[in-house]
Amino acid sequence: MTHLIDGKQISTDIKESLKVEVAKLKEKGINCVLAVIQVGEDPASKVYVRNKKRACEYIGIESISYELPEKTTQEELLEIIDKLNDDEKVNGILCQLPLPKHIDEDVVIKRISPQKDVDGFHPENVGALVIGQKGFVSCTPAGIIELLKRSNIDIDGKHCVIVGRSNIVGKPMALLMLRENATVTVCHSHTKNLKGITKTADILIVAIGKPKFINEEYVKDGAVVIDVGIHRQENKKLCGDVDFDSVCDKTSAITPVPGGVGPMTIAMLMHNCVEGAKNY
Repeated sequence: MTHLIDGKQISTDIKESLKVEVAKLKEKGINCVLAVIQVGEDPASKVYVRNKKRACEYIGIESISYELPEKTTQEELLEIIDKLNDDEKVNGILCQLPLPKHIDEDVVIKRISPQKDVDGFHPENVGALVIGQKGFVSCTPAGIIELLKRSNIDIDGKHCVIVGRSNIVGKPMALLMLRENATVTVCHSHTKNLKGITKTADILIVAIGKPKFINEEYVKDGAVVIDVGIHRQENKKLCGDVDFDSVCDKTSAITPVPGGVGPMTIAMLMHNCVEGAKNY
């Protein structure tokens, strides 16, 4: 019987725990404050930012919002980041991606203080992850680890295949799985015999941005499948990178879309904010 991994419930459990932690911190005079910057009118970004603000409100984290026009210059954005870096009340800074094309995302990410980089994108935090030191971890991969652990899925010694090598999901995911003693294979657009490799996976994590790309031919019987993708189909329904209907019955556990990985990303962002307040 396939276990449907309930990201909504697990994320709610995490947020409930964080709520208690935030209340305890407030008793000690420590406030959690997250600054969220959005440049432009990207509709998906607006939804993400709104969801992040709601999560902050629920947990008791104060959120400061900067909604900047599309024509905001890179210099103006960097000035705001500098001001937030220097503000002792702010312990988390998030700049919603993607940014307009005239702004260099790499420059912006590097400008955020590593101690306030709750997205876990700064090279200093990525480097800490590589060598196993403490630092903020990218929220989606961190959320997937929580999904697996809280679903009692054993990682130690298992073969994990990751399809996708992005800086936000694929690469940090590989490092986190190594940290949990998995044997890791990373596949990408130049991988030969992709089906042959994915069929060896005990845990298959898919983050390639192609709707319903992975079908039953890519999955071995009894595998755990984690679907990071999210797409809106012509019928307005959401789907992932995995063809859920064809794959589901072959798996021992699988994440749905929506309601799988998505809610965990925001839960782990909130977790990072609270850690930032505790360490500040």
